[in-house]
Amino acid sequence: MQIENNKEEVPFSYYEGLFKNLNPNDVMDRLSDVKWDGKEFYVNLLGGQYAISHPEYAIRAIDGENPPDCPLGKGGNPPLPTQTFLLRYLLEGKSVMSTGSWLTFREMPWGELYIKPYTGRVLTRAAFTFGTRVEAFKKAAESMCAEPVKHGDAGYQFRLIGDYSMQILVWAGDEEFPPNAQVLYSDNFADGFAAEDRVVAGDILISSIKANM
Repeated sequence: MQIENNKEEVPFSYYEGLFKNLNPNDVMDRLSDVKWDGKEFYVNLLGGQYAISHPEYAIRAIDGENPPDCPLGKGGNPPLPTQTFLLRYLLEGKSVMSTGSWLTFREMPWGELYIKPYTGRVLTRAAFTFGTRVEAFKKAAESMCAEPVKHGDAGYQFRLIGDYSMQILVWAGDEEFPPNAQVLYSDNFADGFAAEDRVVAGDILISSIKANM
Protein backbone atom coordinates (compact mmCIF):
# COMPACT_ATOMS: atom_id res chain seq x y z
CA MET A 1 0.00 0.00 0.00
CA GLN A 2 1.49 3.33 -1.08
CA ILE A 3 1.21 5.84 1.75
CA GLU A 4 -0.35 9.14 0.63
CA ASN A 5 -2.11 10.34 3.77
CA ASN A 6 0.12 9.67 6.78
CA LYS A 7 -2.49 10.71 9.33
CA GLU A 8 -4.94 8.02 8.19
CA GLU A 9 -2.97 5.42 6.23
CA VAL A 10 0.00 4.88 8.58
CA PRO A 11 -2.13 3.79 11.58
CA PHE A 12 -4.40 1.76 9.31
CA SER A 13 -1.42 -0.08 7.80
CA TYR A 14 -0.01 -0.77 11.27
CA TYR A 15 -3.22 -2.37 12.56
CA GLU A 16 -3.81 -4.18 9.28
CA GLY A 17 -0.43 -5.85 9.84
CA LEU A 18 -1.38 -6.92 13.37
CA PHE A 19 -4.73 -8.17 12.11
CA LYS A 20 -3.09 -10.82 9.91
CA ASN A 21 -1.82 -12.63 13.01
CA LEU A 22 -5.06 -12.31 14.95
CA ASN A 23 -6.52 -15.54 16.34
CA PRO A 24 -10.26 -15.62 15.53
CA ASN A 25 -10.94 -17.70 18.64
CA ASP A 26 -9.52 -14.88 20.77
CA VAL A 27 -11.98 -12.46 19.16
CA MET A 28 -14.88 -14.81 19.87
CA ASP A 29 -13.81 -15.06 23.51
CA ARG A 30 -13.68 -11.28 23.94
CA LEU A 31 -16.52 -9.95 21.76
CA SER A 32 -19.97 -11.45 22.07
CA ASP A 33 -21.43 -9.24 19.33
CA VAL A 34 -18.99 -10.31 16.59
CA LYS A 35 -19.66 -13.35 14.40
CA TRP A 36 -17.04 -15.45 12.56
CA ASP A 37 -17.82 -17.90 9.74
CA GLY A 38 -14.29 -19.19 9.18
CA LYS A 39 -13.51 -16.58 6.53
CA GLU A 40 -15.05 -13.29 7.65
CA PHE A 41 -15.90 -11.42 10.84
CA TYR A 42 -19.31 -9.74 10.94
CA VAL A 43 -19.51 -6.48 12.87
CA ASN A 44 -22.37 -4.03 13.34
CA LEU A 45 -21.48 -0.34 13.58
CA LEU A 46 -24.22 2.26 14.01
CA GLY A 47 -26.79 -0.09 12.53
CA GLY A 48 -24.76 -1.03 9.47
CA GLN A 49 -23.21 -4.47 9.13
CA TYR A 50 -19.75 -5.07 7.70
CA ALA A 51 -17.94 -8.27 6.75
CA ILE A 52 -14.18 -8.24 7.36
CA SER A 53 -12.15 -11.05 5.81
CA HIS A 54 -9.22 -12.65 7.66
CA PRO A 55 -6.25 -13.14 7.55
CA GLU A 56 -5.99 -10.98 4.40
CA TYR A 57 -7.93 -7.84 5.24
CA ALA A 58 -10.84 -6.71 3.11
CA ILE A 59 -14.07 -5.04 4.17
CA ARG A 60 -17.47 -4.89 2.54
CA ALA A 61 -20.76 -3.35 3.55
CA ILE A 62 -23.65 -5.77 3.68
CA ASP A 63 -26.81 -4.30 2.17
CA GLY A 64 -30.25 -5.35 3.25
CA GLU A 65 -29.41 -5.79 6.93
CA ASN A 66 -31.14 -2.58 8.05
CA PRO A 67 -34.82 -1.58 8.01
CA PRO A 68 -35.65 0.41 4.83
CA ASP A 69 -35.79 3.70 6.77
CA CYS A 70 -32.39 3.16 8.45
CA PRO A 71 -29.90 3.59 5.61
CA LEU A 72 -26.65 3.74 7.57
CA GLY A 73 -24.09 1.16 6.54
CA LYS A 74 -25.18 1.03 2.91
CA GLY A 75 -23.50 2.51 -0.12
CA GLY A 76 -19.94 1.31 0.14
CA ASN A 77 -17.12 0.86 2.58
CA PRO A 78 -16.58 3.16 5.56
CA PRO A 79 -13.76 5.75 5.48
CA LEU A 80 -10.27 4.69 6.53
CA PRO A 81 -10.40 6.05 10.14
CA THR A 82 -13.56 4.01 10.70
CA GLN A 83 -11.89 0.92 9.28
CA THR A 84 -8.97 1.48 11.67
CA PHE A 85 -11.46 1.78 14.54
CA LEU A 86 -13.01 -1.56 13.55
CA LEU A 87 -9.59 -3.19 13.32
CA ARG A 88 -8.70 -1.95 16.80
CA TYR A 89 -12.06 -3.24 18.07
CA LEU A 90 -11.32 -6.71 16.73
CA LEU A 91 -7.75 -6.61 18.03
CA GLU A 92 -8.33 -5.15 21.49
CA GLY A 93 -12.05 -4.74 22.17
CA LYS A 94 -13.99 -6.59 24.84
CA SER A 95 -17.62 -6.99 25.76
CA VAL A 96 -18.51 -5.03 28.89
CA MET A 97 -22.07 -4.57 30.12
CA SER A 98 -23.34 -1.11 30.96
CA THR A 99 -25.05 -0.37 34.27
CA GLY A 100 -27.32 2.13 32.53
CA SER A 101 -25.36 5.20 33.64
CA TRP A 102 -23.89 7.82 31.32
CA LEU A 103 -20.52 9.58 31.49
CA THR A 104 -18.93 12.56 29.81
CA PHE A 105 -15.56 12.11 28.18
CA ARG A 106 -13.89 14.01 31.01
CA GLU A 107 -15.31 11.64 33.64
CA MET A 108 -13.65 8.55 32.14
CA PRO A 109 -10.02 7.41 32.59
CA TRP A 110 -7.53 9.74 30.86
CA GLY A 111 -10.38 12.06 29.98
CA GLU A 112 -8.79 15.08 31.64
CA LEU A 113 -5.57 14.56 29.69
CA TYR A 114 -7.33 14.39 26.33
CA ILE A 115 -10.10 16.91 27.03
CA LYS A 116 -8.60 19.79 25.03
CA PRO A 117 -8.20 17.96 21.69
CA TYR A 118 -11.47 16.13 22.37
CA THR A 119 -13.34 19.40 22.86
CA GLY A 120 -12.19 20.77 19.53
CA ARG A 121 -12.49 17.55 17.58
CA VAL A 122 -15.84 16.40 18.95
CA LEU A 123 -17.78 18.87 21.11
CA THR A 124 -17.12 22.07 19.16
CA ARG A 125 -17.58 20.24 15.87
CA ALA A 126 -20.91 18.78 17.02
CA ALA A 127 -22.08 22.17 18.32
CA PHE A 128 -21.46 24.04 15.08
CA THR A 129 -22.49 21.17 12.80
CA PHE A 130 -25.79 20.40 14.52
CA GLY A 131 -26.56 23.41 16.73
CA THR A 132 -26.85 25.63 13.66
CA ARG A 133 -29.17 23.12 11.91
CA VAL A 134 -31.21 21.54 14.67
CA GLU A 135 -34.11 20.42 12.49
CA ALA A 136 -31.78 18.80 9.97
CA PHE A 137 -30.00 17.09 12.88
CA LYS A 138 -33.32 15.71 14.13
CA LYS A 139 -34.28 14.34 10.72
CA ALA A 140 -30.86 12.74 10.23
CA ALA A 141 -30.90 11.11 13.67
CA GLU A 142 -34.41 9.79 13.13
CA SER A 143 -33.44 8.40 9.71
CA MET A 144 -30.75 6.43 11.55
CA CYS A 145 -33.37 5.03 13.97
CA ALA A 146 -31.81 6.82 16.94
CA GLU A 147 -33.87 7.12 20.11
CA PRO A 148 -34.85 10.66 21.21
CA VAL A 149 -33.82 11.75 24.71
CA LYS A 150 -35.31 14.58 26.73
CA HIS A 151 -32.26 16.81 27.04
CA GLY A 152 -31.08 19.82 25.07
CA ASP A 153 -32.99 21.43 22.22
CA ALA A 154 -32.52 18.08 20.53
CA GLY A 155 -30.96 14.88 21.80
CA TYR A 156 -30.63 11.31 20.50
CA GLN A 157 -29.21 8.01 21.63
CA PHE A 158 -27.28 5.80 19.20
CA ARG A 159 -26.04 2.22 19.50
CA LEU A 160 -22.44 2.52 18.34
CA ILE A 161 -21.15 -1.05 18.45
CA GLY A 162 -21.88 -4.08 20.60
CA ASP A 163 -23.34 -2.94 23.94
CA TYR A 164 -21.76 0.51 23.65
CA SER A 165 -24.11 3.46 23.17
CA MET A 166 -23.69 7.22 22.85
CA GLN A 167 -25.93 10.26 23.20
CA ILE A 168 -25.57 13.61 21.44
CA LEU A 169 -27.32 16.60 23.02
CA VAL A 170 -27.56 19.83 21.04
CA TRP A 171 -28.48 23.39 21.97
CA ALA A 172 -29.16 25.92 19.22
CA GLY A 173 -27.28 29.21 19.25
CA ASP A 174 -28.90 32.64 19.46
CA GLU A 175 -27.83 36.28 19.49
CA GLU A 176 -26.29 35.95 22.95
CA PHE A 177 -24.88 32.42 23.05
CA PRO A 178 -23.15 30.21 20.47
CA PRO A 179 -24.50 26.73 19.74
CA ASN A 180 -23.48 24.05 22.20
CA ALA A 181 -23.33 20.26 22.35
CA GLN A 182 -22.55 17.46 24.77
CA VAL A 183 -21.72 13.83 24.07
CA LEU A 184 -22.43 11.16 26.66
CA TYR A 185 -21.07 7.62 26.69
CA SER A 186 -22.61 4.52 28.23
CA ASP A 187 -20.52 3.83 31.32
CA ASN A 188 -19.00 0.61 29.90
CA PHE A 189 -16.85 2.78 27.60
CA ALA A 190 -14.69 3.51 30.65
CA ASP A 191 -13.49 -0.11 30.74
CA GLY A 192 -14.02 -1.15 27.15
CA PHE A 193 -12.22 1.55 25.15
CA ALA A 194 -9.00 3.51 25.37
CA ALA A 195 -9.33 7.29 25.49
CA GLU A 196 -8.10 7.62 21.88
CA ASP A 197 -10.85 5.28 20.69
CA ARG A 198 -13.50 7.26 22.56
CA VAL A 199 -12.37 10.34 20.64
CA VAL A 200 -12.59 8.44 17.35
CA ALA A 201 -16.03 7.12 18.35
CA GLY A 202 -17.21 10.72 18.67
CA ASP A 203 -15.73 11.54 15.27
CA ILE A 204 -17.41 8.56 13.65
CA LEU A 205 -20.81 9.38 15.13
CA ILE A 206 -20.70 13.03 14.09
CA SER A 207 -19.55 12.16 10.56
CA SER A 208 -22.27 9.54 10.21
CA ILE A 209 -25.02 11.92 11.30
CA LYS A 210 -23.65 14.66 9.05
CA ALA A 211 -23.65 12.29 6.08
CA ASN A 212 -27.38 11.76 6.64
CA MET A 213 -28.23 15.47 6.88
